[in-house]
Amino acid sequence: MRKIYLILIAAMVISSCSDTDALSPVNQTRISDATAFATPDRVLQEVLGMYSGVKTGQFYGGRYFNYQDIRGEEFNNDRANGVTNLFTWNFGLQSSTNEVNNLWYAGYLAINRCNVVINGLEGAPIADALKAQYKAEATFLRALSYYSLVTLYARPYWDGNGSKPGLPLRLKAETSSGNSNLVRSSVAEVYAQIIADLDFAEANLSLTNGTAYDNTTRAHRNTAIALKTRVYLSMNKYDKVILEANKIVSAAAPFTAASGVRNMLAPAIASVFATPAVTSENMLSFAFSPTDIPGTQNSLVSYYSPTAGTGEYSLLPTGIISNVGWKATDARRALNVVNTGKTYLNKWTKSTGDPDYVAVIRYAEILLNLSESIVRDNKTIDARAIQLLNAVRGRSDATTVFTAASFATFEDLLSQIAIERRIELLGEGFRSPDVMRLGQNFVAKGGAPAVTTVDAQYVWPIPQNELLYNKLCVPNDGY
Repeated sequence: MRKIYLILIAAMVISSCSDTDALSPVNQTRISDATAFATPDRVLQEVLGMYSGVKTGQFYGGRYFNYQDIRGEEFNNDRANGVTNLFTWNFGLQSSTNEVNNLWYAGYLAINRCNVVINGLEGAPIADALKAQYKAEATFLRALSYYSLVTLYARPYWDGNGSKPGLPLRLKAETSSGNSNLVRSSVAEVYAQIIADLDFAEANLSLTNGTAYDNTTRAHRNTAIALKTRVYLSMNKYDKVILEANKIVSAAAPFTAASGVRNMLAPAIASVFATPAVTSENMLSFAFSPTDIPGTQNSLVSYYSPTAGTGEYSLLPTGIISNVGWKATDARRALNVVNTGKTYLNKWTKSTGDPDYVAVIRYAEILLNLSESIVRDNKTIDARAIQLLNAVRGRSDATTVFTAASFATFEDLLSQIAIERRIELLGEGFRSPDVMRLGQNFVAKGGAPAVTTVDAQYVWPIPQNELLYNKLCVPNDGY
């Protein structure tokens, strides 16, 4: 892996994330870089290949979500297996640790695939409107990838208002060696690029992709807006979260998107995970099949299921499952399962050889992003914020209805929203980003130590491979 972020994309196996792979009688599995964008069908295969690049097992096929969750206080490592992210769980990472290098590699590989597509579209034989749409899908996926990396390998935005070292911003297609050296842009510069990519995506993505499947597995306009709410929340720019969320969340319940794909909460929480998970709530999910799997030690079912997988991580009794407000009759309790005296997260249940879809963005998250941001922005016990909270809670627990009288202070309301996030989004990759964006410490759990905001383990180290071959890249020491 001399230069991990470089790849000749056109020489790679190109796989589609669509149900309709037979787009052309011409063999599309291996094509030269000279002809990769020579026909409309080949262009589409390159676009779909970007999604395949992001949903690899080392990235959004499973490991990225697991990394972000097991840093928090919800999960116990049951097997002490160094291959399945033990060092992330116990905060024992070094620059040479496999997960540190592998995630960086997968992320930059996905970013470069996007850059190659953006470059290749310039001379592609397709209409300008379609070029703009495809480019928007590329900038969306590039933004998702950069956001995923910056939340682990760099200090949170609140630390110095984004002035700390972020990531090398690679925005050009790399198809040969020789461009290894690139300085780390600041955290603020990385976030600015992410927002710029998402703004372009919002302006140029389709309002709808036509089918429920494509509206779930490919980005559309509302998907870009939704991701912006997540990004701005990480930047603590709550007014921006409100501005973006209001584009896709109605003023009052029942909350829906007024234009584009009519996104809303699914009637039942179980349906957003039961394959095929193509509900109006699933704003972006990655689909898998027996011929398109993330790998047995990468998938979420492998990590969390004690029966369909290997049950690497059980739910800690001291974590969110101990919350007395999370009632036994709450439908989300049914997404947990007890096995050999331990409780496991059971959102993903299919075999590792044919794993479930992986939800990347759900409408429930957007409602909670908006609810929290309204309260943090105006510092009041806001009626609409409570309505949004009730929408998420009430879908699974109709017996609990919060009112203004439920909270003595706006801080109490914020605490309840935080609890709701931990329940609703459990295992979906939100715990570590939520801890870090709020400047909180990671609490001790099991045999893993507490980690404070000034501890070196608070963020991941820059990978050894990057430091070895990128002479302008600096480590995280001292930051």
